[in-house]
Amino acid sequence: MKATARAHPIQGLVKYHGMVDHDLRLPYHDSISVCTAPSSTTTTVEFDPDLDGDKYVVDGERLDGHAADRVRSVVSHVRELADADHATSPVRLESENDFPTNVGLGSSSSGFAAAATALAAAADLDLSHPELSTIARRGSASAARAVTGGFSDLEAGLNDEDCRSYRIDTPLEDELRIVAALVPAYKETEQAHEEAADSHMFEARLSHVHSQLATMRDALGTGEFERAFELAEHDSLSLAATTMTGPAGWVYWQPETLEVFDTVRRLRNEEGVPVYFSTDTGASVYVNTTESHVDEVEEAVAACGVETSVWEVGGPARVLDESEALF
Repeated sequence: MKATARAHPIQGLVKYHGMVDHDLRLPYHDSISVCTAPSSTTTTVEFDPDLDGDKYVVDGERLDGHAADRVRSVVSHVRELADADHATSPVRLESENDFPTNVGLGSSSSGFAAAATALAAAADLDLSHPELSTIARRGSASAARAVTGGFSDLEAGLNDEDCRSYRIDTPLEDELRIVAALVPAYKETEQAHEEAADSHMFEARLSHVHSQLATMRDALGTGEFERAFELAEHDSLSLAATTMTGPAGWVYWQPETLEVFDTVRRLRNEEGVPVYFSTDTGASVYVNTTESHVDEVEEAVAACGVETSVWEVGGPARVLDESEALF
């Protein structure tokens, strides 16, 4: 049985950092994000009894080691849930991204969301998006929110009933435009999550993140662009302070990152443009603005010497027609 799915990556707005359970990828607290389109990952999977064993390929490269283990955790859980006999067969999984990966633009979120959605369809599982999000979460907690799409909230918990993602209804879906400023510096997220609690800033982040989450939910619900994205900007600074003060002293930002920050603040403070920066774990920058200002914002960001793309809000992970299969 073969199936193909597509998902959009996420931009973290109130981000999670660190995990209570690294195997199930259960985060310490809730997190909120928005999917970015048209950037996407497309994944085709097939359970095939003629294969010698499972095979995972991403952007033309066969996965091994830890990367393969993360995919295997998703595949194994689908097999546990499935009643179909063919789901016990070896699986071929191939995935392609249409945007740069490992630079802080959320490729693991869309990758595992597309994989979970395709695997569930190929295994004849009929699941809601929140249920699918618990499968994707085993590869990446951010992928849970990429499954539900739009603005989504991953609720923390110690089991699959409690720790799953839900879509947030907000009038900002049509208004938001995102200028993605690509700063191609490779980043590594796994170790940062593993050592999160070792930062002396971690307890301080935990003490205020629940207030941040409540404020973000309220701002999204009432459609207050400035309040929502000012909060996302400050949350990015809070996350960076925590990662930079961990044992490894991670510093992801590059000179171009800081130049984009300065440009955004100049546009906002001197010209009155509604624009805010945000970063996840990486050097690339999301520049959040409105549809009516996106052209001038992109021009100013591009003048920093970085490659730019304009994105909007993306929907949930979805199964594609068989004509769009990768093999």
